[in-house]
Amino acid sequence: MTTKTILQITSLSGYEQEIGRALWCLEDVRRNLTKKIIGIRQSELDRKIESRHSIGSLLYHIAYVEAGWLFGEVMEKDAWDSEIEELFPLDGWPDGKLVHIDGDTIETHLHRLKKVRETLLSHFRSLSLEDWHRARVFEEYDVTPEWVIYHLTEHEAHHRGQIFQLLREIRNLEDK
Repeated sequence: MTTKTILQITSLSGYEQEIGRALWCLEDVRRNLTKKIIGIRQSELDRKIESRHSIGSLLYHIAYVEAGWLFGEVMEKDAWDSEIEELFPLDGWPDGKLVHIDGDTIETHLHRLKKVRETLLSHFRSLSLEDWHRARVFEEYDVTPEWVIYHLTEHEAHHRGQIFQLLREIRNLEDK
């Protein structure tokens, strides 16, 4: 007899249920990404194919964007906490283009992603449903934390797909 898989979204424990369900989705994307890149070689992290970004650059970008939305839009801070700031020695978008990251190990990338995510999860643990739905007002747009989590989930899933495609292409090129 085979065991039937149950595909469902659950709420992360310790959060308002609605918030926990959205965070579960964000965490699910990260679990899938992390599982695929653990053990990736340095040459695979740093390699660029044509004009596309390297896997390392995309991993840096995912964490950078997450920190930016968390501190800027959700927490409404002008600066990131120093512990998070130290994880990003380079501006994520110099001259309006994604920064190229070369030489950071997979352990460095995973640590950066983990620390930013821990900070995000910690902040959302104490968020009320009222604050989850409260729009933060900026000159260019108004945004709720609920939308930020939706956007971060979509953003990471998009780049996860790019990373998986790049990894397949790199490995195919190396096999030839």
